[in-house]
Amino acid sequence: MRDDEQHGPLAGFTVGVTAARRADELGTLLQRRGATVVHAPALRIVPLADDSELLAATEELIDQVPDVVVATTAIGFRGWIEAADGWGIGDRLLDRLRTVELLARGPKVKGAVRAAGLTEAWSPGSESMAEVLDRLLDEGVEGRRIALQLHGEPLPGFVESLRAGGAEVVVVPVYRWMEPEDLAPLDRLLDVTAARGLDALTFTSAPAAASFLNRADQRGLLPEILGALQGEVVSACVGPVTALPLQARGIDTIQPERFRLGPLVQLLCRELPGGARTLPVAGHRVEIRGHAVLVDDELRPVPPAGMALLHSLARRPGWVVARADLLRALPGSGTDEHAVETAMARLRTALGVPRLIQTVVKRGYRLALDPAAADAKYADS
Repeated sequence: MRDDEQHGPLAGFTVGVTAARRADELGTLLQRRGATVVHAPALRIVPLADDSELLAATEELIDQVPDVVVATTAIGFRGWIEAADGWGIGDRLLDRLRTVELLARGPKVKGAVRAAGLTEAWSPGSESMAEVLDRLLDEGVEGRRIALQLHGEPLPGFVESLRAGGAEVVVVPVYRWMEPEDLAPLDRLLDVTAARGLDALTFTSAPAAASFLNRADQRGLLPEILGALQGEVVSACVGPVTALPLQARGIDTIQPERFRLGPLVQLLCRELPGGARTLPVAGHRVEIRGHAVLVDDELRPVPPAGMALLHSLARRPGWVVARADLLRALPGSGTDEHAVETAMARLRTALGVPRLIQTVVKRGYRLALDPAAADAKYADS
């Protein structure tokens, strides 16, 4: 049995989840594959059923029927119809929507449209708003009135492109994003990220990514967060729109080809193990993951101080690393090299095979790299 089959491809990795909606679903998918999950919503979704902005936009569309209505999310479309029902104008809204060219972005939106007793004129196979935009621009939008149902987040470039083509665009904001009522979980996630305690951080909406960075800025942690996300912590986004706030800060992101939670998790299952270091040490196969080590396919959790030491040793496998250098690698390191000895003893206990790490008297420590591996390394150099 391969280690991925036994433990899951994400065993030994810690993944942060910033989603407010469908966070449980994403967390479960990650945990089933072995990941340790740290969840903190970076925002909360506030329905606008009592909001004058949504009511005014709905009444305007009933009075001045648009040529095209674009439904962007299933939950947003359903929320709009439910809010209109609550105001007593649901039937009038549905009557108007039956007379327009109704575009639905993807199968879920199409299902919500049909559940309301409506029929979409067209839906892209890719579930991409870029494809919706291309269709509208190819048809020609000059002089046309286009209503765009939003679900809390803007669509960068979409509205601007339509207006540049001569369209009148009416935005229907069904939900609004706000910061969480309880900021403590988000602050804890920021602290863990800044300390490089995560292997990956997931984002499922652009507002969540922006809120995460804004809160870091408010707390004076932005340089540390940017350093982590530009280095050791992988930023995994459900799609290109979600990635924009991160990319604007110079953060590289990974994204699945299909903008869904399942493909996002599958992408992490390839990326994180693919970046793990595997070494032949003292006759054992040692794979160094985020917060654990696979020793001959046995998963061995390792405390943060031990992982810091192990990463330092693995950068130069087989070479002696001085105690002073290892001390600098320890989280919150002081000046007492005895801290290295204590952390090293705990690391050896955690690994279960003490002779993986050799003590070199008066010099430091080294990984006991197998001679054949060391010879091959020198032969290639």
